[in-house]
Amino acid sequence: MSIFRSNPTAVLAILLLFIGCSTVPKYFKPVDPIAPKDFSHQAFDEILRAHVVNGVVNYPGIAADSKFEAYLQDINHVDPNGLPTRQDRLAFWINAYNAFAIQGILDGYSPMTLVGRYRYFIGRAYQVGGEAINLYDLERKLLIPDFREPRIHFAIVCASSSCPKLQTWVYTAGKLDEQLEQSARGFMNDLTRNRFDRERKIAYLSMIFKWFEEDFVAHSGSLINYVKRYVADPDLARELESKPYTVQFLEYDWRLNGPPSERRVASSE
Repeated sequence: MSIFRSNPTAVLAILLLFIGCSTVPKYFKPVDPIAPKDFSHQAFDEILRAHVVNGVVNYPGIAADSKFEAYLQDINHVDPNGLPTRQDRLAFWINAYNAFAIQGILDGYSPMTLVGRYRYFIGRAYQVGGEAINLYDLERKLLIPDFREPRIHFAIVCASSSCPKLQTWVYTAGKLDEQLEQSARGFMNDLTRNRFDRERKIAYLSMIFKWFEEDFVAHSGSLINYVKRYVADPDLARELESKPYTVQFLEYDWRLNGPPSERRVASSE
């Protein structure tokens, strides 16, 4: 364990080696499959409405809610490739990510430390359609390259205080664009996650914009061009367009976004 504390560079090199070796399933073969037309996110929607308030997640409440385990089982019994539209598939994967992120916390994993983040994002795999996938691969090797939708970064929630707030509803194909817009605007205008010093012309942005800068720049040409689309204050939006702002990134708060469950089966240290 001493290498993790004394040589973080070596730790990162080891983690990157494991990341490079991971794979993402392209085909799924669920046992006792649920027909895609019969699959529903309703149970997860009910869970979120009951146990999430303004982004604060009641993990003990979810742990005690039998609907959550049933929803995870349904995810493992459906072939996501069989869902009829791109919107259906994108909504499925966003909801699956958020459910798996919750399950990781219930299982005792935590992203609060460097080693904990490896275990939480990479070391723990989840079952989808009879195949295994971890949170890192789901985001970086499936959601980002397959859907090329920057707003997913405001919809998937990795259980930390600086993450976007977990919504009290699931993403659905019929409302997906509206929901992604709502999540993006909510995140952008949350002063605990992004803020602007108009006198000094500095945009203090979430680290999410640094980690995934390529996605935002590919969409809008620059971070500021992307950000101004979602700023609620029209005067600030015009200012961002007409005056040069520098960008600084805020420290990320990896503390849990709600009270932890007592259920523990894994150490994150």
